[in-house]
Amino acid sequence: MKTNIYIKPLSISDLQALLNIEMRNKEFFQQYSPDRDSNFYSIEGQKNRLNEINERKEKDLGYSFGIFLNDTDELIGQIGLFKIERGPAQKGMVGYSLDKNYNGKGYMTEALPLIIDFAFKELKLHRIEAEVMPHNIGSINILLKTGFHKEGISKKNVKINGRWEDHQVLAIINEEDIEI
Repeated sequence: MKTNIYIKPLSISDLQALLNIEMRNKEFFQQYSPDRDSNFYSIEGQKNRLNEINERKEKDLGYSFGIFLNDTDELIGQIGLFKIERGPAQKGMVGYSLDKNYNGKGYMTEALPLIIDFAFKELKLHRIEAEVMPHNIGSINILLKTGFHKEGISKKNVKINGRWEDHQVLAIINEEDIEI
């Protein structure tokens, strides 16, 4: 099966493309994301963000990847694992964003299995969780399509645009027995 995208860790060479996506999608992403300070929307802010990503990776707390088009190597989004817990939990949370111009084309449906495979095979996680605002039907459908199941609602879970928002909790389980 031909894939349209690939994922790879974000690097310093991706800073301008990362900033461009954030600037171009500022209003679109703000519907679903916590508030960002003005420094976030600068090269320096993205450099700080990349440094934080690398620090989390070194501590095995999180992993971030860019989503790139196979044909052009254009960065069109991001996907990652964060809040990784080891020990008896062996779990993490998935988060992602995609340039609004590329929504509805199946790219995130291709990217999610790649991050799931990385989480289960490379990181040996037992469980991946996702939390999505209930009105974000597109994102919920992508998660369901890639094997996640609904578990419930976290009430007033994350402050977005000055309001505490409920989130639908979804998860996928690694059916292989994980050695811890």
